[in-house]
Amino acid sequence: MLKPRLAILVSVCLLSAATCLWATTRKAGLWELTTTMTWQQSPLPAGIIPPGGEPHTTLVCLTQQQLDKYGSVLPQVAGCQISNVVAKANSVTADMVCSGKMSGKGTLESSWSDDSHATGTVHFLGSIQVGADSKTIEWTNHSSSVFKSADCGAVKPTPPAQ
Repeated sequence: MLKPRLAILVSVCLLSAATCLWATTRKAGLWELTTTMTWQQSPLPAGIIPPGGEPHTTLVCLTQQQLDKYGSVLPQVAGCQISNVVAKANSVTADMVCSGKMSGKGTLESSWSDDSHATGTVHFLGSIQVGADSKTIEWTNHSSSVFKSADCGAVKPTPPAQ
């Protein structure tokens, strides 16, 4: 039961890292996103190492419509909402508030020096339901993204955020 919850949590982290793709000055198309998650407080018992620590690379398709409407591919995490978005010329910050099996608050930051590269950080503090217990969690996800192509090929765009 613990493993499916951790898989969900890791998915949250990876999807949250997609926020490193913010900004209307960015190129629409295929981006390579590399994320590394570290735990400050794991829900697992002492001695069990949680997933994370190793870089994870994935491809993300960013459409012009997403850039025009949201400025980014927003994380698609069940029970989480993005708010307080503050966009500047070369950076953006926002909050991610989650409720449900995982609850708490994250801060998202992203910056870029040109239209083809970005870095980002998500820091989350909250709790996750593990059986009948609620466990405190804290993690940080660092990411970098590089534009690959205007053609996304077989990679489908992430649906718009709700």
